[in-house]
Amino acid sequence: MRTRDFAGTQVGAVGLGCMGMSGVYGEATDDDASVALIREAVDHGVTFLDTAQAYGAGHNETLVGRALAGRRDDAVVATKTGLIVETKPTWKITRNGSPEFVTASAEESLRRLGTDVIDLYYLHRVDPRYPLADTWGALSELVAAGKVRRLGLSEVSAAQAAEAHAIHPVAAIQSELSLWTRDPLGVPGALAGAVPGATEGEEMGDVVGWCAANGAAFVPYSPLGRGYLTGTVTSADFESSDFRGGNPRFQEEALKANMAIVDVVRRVAERHDATPAQVAIAWTLAQGDHVIPIPGTKRRHYLLDNAGAADLDLTDADLADLDGVPDPVGTRY
Repeated sequence: MRTRDFAGTQVGAVGLGCMGMSGVYGEATDDDASVALIREAVDHGVTFLDTAQAYGAGHNETLVGRALAGRRDDAVVATKTGLIVETKPTWKITRNGSPEFVTASAEESLRRLGTDVIDLYYLHRVDPRYPLADTWGALSELVAAGKVRRLGLSEVSAAQAAEAHAIHPVAAIQSELSLWTRDPLGVPGALAGAVPGATEGEEMGDVVGWCAANGAAFVPYSPLGRGYLTGTVTSADFESSDFRGGNPRFQEEALKANMAIVDVVRRVAERHDATPAQVAIAWTLAQGDHVIPIPGTKRRHYLLDNAGAADLDLTDADLADLDGVPDPVGTRY
């Protein structure tokens, strides 16, 4: 697989988001199978692994720790703090950006991951109850203590990134980016619920551009639109444990309307004898050499298919077609 630079370390151009192995998209699969899949991913060159203490209340970090036992140096591990997500049936999300919480949760993450240092530690969401400077300052102390190598932010505006960067370098920003969610490119979009204090219709700013200008990686999560851009999601009939069942874009009418986006992706895929998933991921890679997408999966077939996107070169004509897809029907949350 082709590689990309992350803070001086070469990692696979396509990473792996491990969240789905702890539920969210239906029931979690067998833990042993998940551990084996993570190990195979690393063997295949997928060496940028993403987890969080919020995923399965620490369960996901434990899976990653098991997978990397005895081979910790083979992968870059990113995890997150500052967000608590309840499991079914509520899926309630609570932010906690207190310096005490982010410091304590780092110790818990280190234990679950079975490591003495976290490669990349994200603030999962900014908590408006605490000054960003206070939260970020506490995180920077973890770097000084040698428990964390680099810091990142998730779902922030360019202005918030600049505020944090003035205190301690921002090594990466993770936000949703795909052909049906282009807010981080400065495309107008609704950020209410993602960026604290944002109002409906407010822009995130060009976060991808900010990262390029400031030496940070941009890490797109859900580059496949939570599976929709693969063209395989055609029904709104989801398992009760699958949060997409309550997502506006996955309601029946929205699913039908948004198929216009998938149709374009399919046409581009046919030109290259590629899959729609590979095209969707390759589009994120085309946004800059500092972009490292982290599609998630629980299945070997999709892991290898997603990894193949690293070797797909989209033409200018392809990108023009993809950039011109219609806006999605339904908000992302």
